[in-house]
Amino acid sequence: MFDYREMDLSSADRALCDYAVKLTRFPGKMDGKDLSSLRAEGFDDGALTIAVQVIGYFNYINRVADGLGVDPELWMTPGVEEWMARKAVWRNQED
Repeated sequence: MFDYREMDLSSADRALCDYAVKLTRFPGKMDGKDLSSLRAEGFDDGALTIAVQVIGYFNYINRVADGLGVDPELWMTPGVEEWMARKAVWRNQED
């Protein structure tokens, strides 16, 4: 449940998550095919720009926090039961 690959996502959401993982873990291996696959899923240049900025920001701020030894706030690391309860609330709000 904490792994997007085990979730029922649309092909566009899955492609975006795959892109985020690759950009995070292997930034030097990114190429035009990565953007082409997202464009094929319906992402336009504006959406791609925002996605890259958000992915890059989270990578940056996590490295700053890790580099300074900052521990996450308790609310940022809920237990499984709380995470599932939050997920249920979010899903119900979408209906």
